[in-house]
Amino acid sequence: MGREDQIEEREVLDSIFPEEITDLSDVSYRISIDLDTPENEIEETEPATLILQVTYPADYPDVAPELEISAPPNAPRHPRLDVQEDRGLLLEALQETVEENLGMAMVFTLVSALKELAEQLMAERVNAVHALKEVEAAKAEEEENRKFQGTAVTPESFLEWRDKFMKEIEEKEKKEREEEEASDKKFTKKAPAKDEKKLTGRQLWERGLAGKADFDEDYEDAMPPVEKMKIAA
Repeated sequence: MGREDQIEEREVLDSIFPEEITDLSDVSYRISIDLDTPENEIEETEPATLILQVTYPADYPDVAPELEISAPPNAPRHPRLDVQEDRGLLLEALQETVEENLGMAMVFTLVSALKELAEQLMAERVNAVHALKEVEAAKAEEEENRKFQGTAVTPESFLEWRDKFMKEIEEKEKKEREEEEASDKKFTKKAPAKDEKKLTGRQLWERGLAGKADFDEDYEDAMPPVEKMKIAA
């Protein structure tokens, strides 16, 4: 029964994957699986492709087929799917499907499950990139908002601010006083004495404050005439 089931399944697969399937031997073949790019992908990349290699044991489908996953030859590393790293994860995820379908032709189901698993893995990684960008954007927005929100006031911070403010006021007033005093000293030093009314030569003579030498020529006419003293014989 096993070999007949294998041949029958292989014929059905040939009609489903006419361009994708390649025989390696009578009991082994490869199927190329093109994966859909996640809708929210932000990078421009070529669609990813997986190669599922199937080998029939003699008792298949009563026992599990031998499976191997690889990338196409010379395929560049895809940013969302690394076959070298993800192979074990994908094969392990397929085991549940294998166990559920023992006794039945299961390769088509395995191909469909592998495609879904790989695309889901890629979508999760793209979502992770978007989530990271959203976190970074939220942090940047939070930092920007902090510039306008200021610091929350606490009793301790208020007292600290008040002490600092009072100290600044005192220093400012002290500086203003020093500047005012310096200005007053400077003004007093340079300011001329109060204007005193200048005495005439006559006023100086009458007050006995000056001798003849102190009279200016301009004031000689203002001096009172002095009669010559007669000397008695």
